Amino acid sequence: MGIHVNEEQQLFHLQTAKTSYIFKILENGQAGQLYYGPKIPVKKDYQNLASREEHDCTNTLTVDQGDFQLELIKQEYAGLGKGDYRYPAYQITYPNGSRISEFAYAGYKLAKGKKRLGDLPSTFDDQGDDAQTLTVRFKDELANVRLDLHYTVFEKEDVIVRSATFTNHGEPITLNRALSAQLDLPDSDYDMLQFSGTWARERHLIRTHLRSGVQSISSLRDASSHQQNPFFILARPHTDNNQGAAFGFNFVYSGNFLDSVEVDQFDTTRVLVGINPDEFGWHLDDGDSFQTPEAVMTYTDQGLNQLSQQLGSFYADHLINPHFAHEERPILINNWEATFMDFNEAKLMPIVKKAHELGIEMFVLDDGWFGHRDNDRSSLGDWFVDQKKFTNGISGFAKKVHEQGLKFGLWFEPEMISIDSKLYEKHPDWMIATPGRQSTPARNQYVLDMTRPEVVDYLVDHISAIIKQTKLDYIKWDMNRNITEMYGSKLSADRQLEFAHRYILGVYQLYSRLTTAFPKVLFESCASGGGRFDLGMMYYAPQAWCSDDTDAVERIKIQEGTSYGYTPSMWGAHVSAVPNDQVGRLTSIETRAAVAYFGDFGYELDITKLPADQLATIKKQVAFYKQYRHLFQQGTFYRLENPDTASQNVYGWQVVSADKKEAVAARFQILNGANPAYIRFYFQGLDPDKTYTVNGGKEKFSGAELMHVGYFVPRIMDRTKPEKDPSDFSARLFVVKEA
Repeated sequence: MGIHVNEEQQLFHLQTAKTSYIFKILENGQAGQLYYGPKIPVKKDYQNLASREEHDCTNTLTVDQGDFQLELIKQEYAGLGKGDYRYPAYQITYPNGSRISEFAYAGYKLAKGKKRLGDLPSTFDDQGDDAQTLTVRFKDELANVRLDLHYTVFEKEDVIVRSATFTNHGEPITLNRALSAQLDLPDSDYDMLQFSGTWARERHLIRTHLRSGVQSISSLRDASSHQQNPFFILARPHTDNNQGAAFGFNFVYSGNFLDSVEVDQFDTTRVLVGINPDEFGWHLDDGDSFQTPEAVMTYTDQGLNQLSQQLGSFYADHLINPHFAHEERPILINNWEATFMDFNEAKLMPIVKKAHELGIEMFVLDDGWFGHRDNDRSSLGDWFVDQKKFTNGISGFAKKVHEQGLKFGLWFEPEMISIDSKLYEKHPDWMIATPGRQSTPARNQYVLDMTRPEVVDYLVDHISAIIKQTKLDYIKWDMNRNITEMYGSKLSADRQLEFAHRYILGVYQLYSRLTTAFPKVLFESCASGGGRFDLGMMYYAPQAWCSDDTDAVERIKIQEGTSYGYTPSMWGAHVSAVPNDQVGRLTSIETRAAVAYFGDFGYELDITKLPADQLATIKKQVAFYKQYRHLFQQGTFYRLENPDTASQNVYGWQVVSADKKEAVAARFQILNGANPAYIRFYFQGLDPDKTYTVNGGKEKFSGAELMHVGYFVPRIMDRTKPEKDPSDFSARLFVVKEA
């Protein structure tokens, strides 16, 4: 395992526990991709993998070592203009207007571990004992530009992380395109699994077979977006959750991105992952460098659950803030859907006290506590308390919450500004706007120019003051609109295409300074729900609000899709009131809780208005989640395949402990059916040789029996009862314990 270099053959073989990734230097000095897939032995050379034939009507490059045709060769990081007409990984404009580069191999470097990137969120191996990093250097001699390709091998998790660095040592140049990873595959018999949607229905799974040409997902919103997520999968057509081959790709970035899959005329497949080249350009003077964000790649031949689990283990150990990666997250109650902005201290304290009685662990005060914000038309940017709502100040209210034995959290929307605000009166130029052009507000708000250091400094100072005053435990960091009229008033005309990336770098700097100064504060990112649900955010904020849609039925679909590329500890999931605020649906409090258990659990409703029986139910739910929180947040997650799963009327989830001594599973059925067949529920991930009970029953089962024979489940509606209970939107929980 690890990284093996054959210097004589200029060949690099990267091995994880179960995979091999092989490339070599070609005759023209570029790197050619040979293989990525199940692990194969290391040997001196792979002539079979490197073999090629000459084709007619194809450009031929002549070099000292012979002729060859780039269009027919799998490459590692391709440029454009030398006979390969597929979309490239990079492109540079030189002082004479030329866009042709000739990077040639100039050596390599090996290092133990994985260092963090300075200005970007990144994967890491701080101890230096879980990873090995390879940097392969290339140089364009004519332009005096260096290109470094970085590869880090995380052996245990079967993950490879890639990025690139461009360094200019010549005349000024412009990067027009600088993607993070390229993978050329030898055929195109794959399905592409993407996770798409919009506000309130994010990350729905869409699975389509690859076709000739380019298929891609992307964002130009300067956010990863509700519409597309930067995670995707290429899977063989027969691959399902339990078997088959698949590649997973994710991007450690929160801004404009491009995930492109191109099938060429020979049915080979090129994968590109990186910053979206549209609305991007980066000027490099002599001595300047540009570091791309990191791309995460993984492979398995054991199905999509295995792929998701590899990534989940990797995130926990090498991406998420170590202060929180393996820590249990608190059960919270958020006042948003209970009060919206119509509240004061007297109205909130009964909710706080009732939460304490129910065993809830944290109270989160959402939007409306600052400035004079009684609606969404004012005060963003004015991060000081509304004294009319809190006569004793925010610190006085926080003290009362803490005295009740609860942690205290606050909502911020740091990146935004209102026209009706003290901040705008003082600094109107801090608002993003294009000179002479009409501005386009959203939710009556505008965006601060995070490319300006003084803006970041202002936010650090004011948010830090509130954290200290309140002894804050948690921040919900919202971002409720995307940027329009993108323009940097402090950027020169030839650097305006740098704005989108510089904006995200400013956001990261703010996150970094706050999380460094206050390492014990738990951050949850939010962007009108799931509009910035990505690994870039997760590096700073170990959990994110999954969606503004809290309807249990919609959340099943959203959380199901999210689970392919992320883990339940990475998303917030709450029980809200019914009829649901987003879709008006009525679901039982039991079903709402069963869905929300699979995540960072909480409530978002006015518990002071609930009847006694529902309060008793909530108290039991809180106790149940506390008992099994370690499973829901840290257990191994499975999407369960059952005979009726394909109907999209039934879903199954399961979390299993590392020692396989206990598990919790759920079966969700959207609509009841007439005269249904017998239902058998099939578990996964158990020890076939252990003996288990289900829901405390007397009968004992082997793990093999529960996984292969199944567990009988009575139909939803009892036909013998004269009065029928509502039976749609049902959830059934199964607690499995070693006997």
